[in-house]
Parts: sequence; structure tokens; C-alpha cells
Amino acid sequence: MGQPVRDYLLTLCVTAAVTYLLTGPVRKFAIAVGAMPAIRARDVHREPTPRLGGIAMFGGLCAGLIVADHLFNLNSVFELSNEPRALLSGAALIWLIGVLDDKFEIDALIKLGGQMIAAAVMVIQGLTILWLPIPGVGTVALTQWQGTLLTVALIVITINAVNFVDGLDGLAAGMVCIASAAFFLYTYRLWYGYGIEAAAPATLFAAILMGMCLGFLPHNMHPARIFMGDSGSMLIGLVLAAGAISVTGQVDPDAMQLFEGSERQATHAMLPVFIPLLLPLTVIAIPAADLVLAIVRRTWNGQSPFAADRGHLHHRLLEIGHSHSRSVLIMYFWSALIAFGAVGYSVHSASLWIVLVIVGLSAVGLVLLLMPRFTPRAPHWAESFVPPRYRHRRRRAAREESEKSEGTSLEGQQGADDSQMGSTGADRAPVPVGVSGVNGATAIGPRSRFGGRDRADSTR
Repeated sequence: MGQPVRDYLLTLCVTAAVTYLLTGPVRKFAIAVGAMPAIRARDVHREPTPRLGGIAMFGGLCAGLIVADHLFNLNSVFELSNEPRALLSGAALIWLIGVLDDKFEIDALIKLGGQMIAAAVMVIQGLTILWLPIPGVGTVALTQWQGTLLTVALIVITINAVNFVDGLDGLAAGMVCIASAAFFLYTYRLWYGYGIEAAAPATLFAAILMGMCLGFLPHNMHPARIFMGDSGSMLIGLVLAAGAISVTGQVDPDAMQLFEGSERQATHAMLPVFIPLLLPLTVIAIPAADLVLAIVRRTWNGQSPFAADRGHLHHRLLEIGHSHSRSVLIMYFWSALIAFGAVGYSVHSASLWIVLVIVGLSAVGLVLLLMPRFTPRAPHWAESFVPPRYRHRRRRAAREESEKSEGTSLEGQQGADDSQMGSTGADRAPVPVGVSGVNGATAIGPRSRFGGRDRADSTR
């Protein structure tokens, strides 16, 4: 693919590393300032967990932009376009609003107003939709007001869709990472494959977004040590929307020169090519559907559309019997199927096997969705790298049996030692439970109140 891939990979790695290294100190800071709200009725976790993970993600975003600005193959993005600066301005504003919400729980309408202001800031600096390629019609130029309204609406919808899906450990970060990976493949193909410079900023945004999510995921996987909060979910939603806006409406249909004839014929023939231009909307189809269903459900019940409840898709997966990890993996699967299916169809739209593969994988996803009792098992060679619940039962039972036999032998040896000491007249006094200084669990008293925490497949 050439040298630009190495520059993008370096940017991604620096962003991920900075995000990962900052998350630990940010967690301590969140605990110190009390950004650990009490557990609400709609929450799935069972104990207070610090938020403000978006601080680390914003640090990764800034680091990625700084590194890209000093790379030879990516420096032209900052010289020829103002979109990276527009993204940084809007991201700083939406991140500040999210930090305030994580600490003080600001009103939903105030957050919505802040989202619209952040979107307007990006529009003012040039990150806006200029025209739309409509199949059968051609390229339709938008007026300034039309472009502004469409851009603001796209940003607000994407931000809230990602915010709504942030309900399980690692769910939002993983789904956005999948979306940005698929989007990166397509935009890199447009920029480096066809020489379309308008796709370069979107490619950079996708690489940085992948780094932000990958750096935060190790701290956020179940059981999560820190939540990204609104400061993180709204931030990654804005970056995802910025990539879509950067490439949608700024790629000339005739620039690829794939078809001859009029512009209308070219646009109509290139319908599969234009599908991934709206890729962020397709890859967040599940959160967007969840957003629409939540609004309809709450309005139907006479509640505010912004009222929180436990009716989201991830809550439904837990209710039908899926574990926490399995629910997250199912959402990952459907996001990847939609995202990479759209990319594959755009590359080879005439291939029947792509449609067959998508249909087959959809059938597999439906089977997994309807089998909540099934637990995946890792192969024997990988059992040492996965949690115990994913290991084969026979080997796990054999291991438990061996540990039990070793414990029995140790008890027998200890009993023999006690009898020998008793025969010499040295009687052993019993040690009361809960006395300090004794090793093991007795040093802190009974541990019955922690009994439910060792079930990784519980629904919190």
C-alpha cells in the first residue's frame, strides 16, 4: 500500500499509547474528585465506577493530531485543509460539556444545546457538507443553510446514537472502533487508490479514532475499571461524524473516472460506491435504531424522550439470558457485519458471493442471538490465554479435581502433624474467625457479601 500506511499506523499507535497511559492517572483523578455517581436503576454495574475516561481519549486525540502534523505524508492534510483544526475546536467544546456532565449531571437539554454549538463551530471553520451525490439525479449542490442544517443534524444524531449505546463495558468503544476501521479502509482507498485529496482528512480522523478506542478498551472491558462517560462517548461520536462529513459531499463523482457519459449516469452507475460515503450512519445502524426505538418507546409511555430507562438493546440481550460479555460480542458482530459488508459491496458490487456471505453471516448471528445458553469454548492450545469460563469443561474439571486432591493431602498432612504435637502435650488453641493478623480471608472477616462478584456471566 505504500508509505502512507506506515504514517497512519504510527499515528494510530501514538494515539492508542497516549490514551492507554493517561487512563490510569485519569481514573485516580476521577476517584479523587468524586466523579463516581451512585448506581442508578438503569445501570448494569453493581458498584460505583469512576467516569471521566474521555479526558484520556481527548489527550490521545491531541497527541494523534500533533504527530500527524509532523509526518511528511500527512502534513499536507493540515496545509491544504482547515478540517483538523475544526475537528479539534468542536471536540474540545463537546469534551468540556461531557466532563461537566460526568461530574455535575447537567440537564439533557443543555447537553443538546452544547452539541449543536460544537457542530456549529465546526461548520464555521469549514467542516460542512457542500453537495450530495444522489443516484439517478446527480450531484446536488446545497445552499449554505441547507449544508449547515444537514451537518448539524448528522453530528447531533451520531453523538447521541453513540451515547445511547454506551451501556455495557467496552460496548461503545468497540463498536466505534469497528466503524472507524471499516471507514478507514474505504477512505484510504479513495485517497491513495484514486488520488482524491478530499478523502485524506477523513482517513486521518478514522486512524486517530481507532487509536482512541483501542487505547481505552483494555481499561473498559468487563469488568470495567473506568467508564468513558459522556465526555468520551460524545467525543468519539463527534469524531466519527466529522469523518463522514469530511468525505461526504466533497468527493466529485467524476473524479474516479470509472464510468463514461453524463454525470447523472455516472452517479447512478456508482451507487455501490456512494453507499460507504455514509458509512458512519450504516455502521451505527444498531445504535441509531436503538435511539429511534427509545424515543418512540418513551413518547408512547408518556415520558420525555430524554428520560433514561432499561429498554435499550443491550438491556434486552441481558434479559433474554445472554451474559455481559456475550451481549457485547453480539453487538460487535452485527456492527462488523454491516460495516465491512458495506465496504465489500462497494468494492465488488457485481459479485454474488459477497451477498451470499452477508446472508450466511446474518444467519449465524441470528442463531447466536437465539442461543443465550450456549457458551463458546476456546481450543486447547489457547486455554491458557482466555478466562476460565471459556475453557473446556473436562480439562477445567480435571484441574479442579487435582487442586482438591492436593488440598486433601495437605489437610491430611496437617492433621498428622497436629496429632503428633498433641501426643507431646502441645495442644493447639483454636483461632477465632476475624482476628487480625491471621492470613487468608479471616484477616478481614467473612466474605459472604462478595459472593456474587465472582460470577462473570451475571447481569450485574
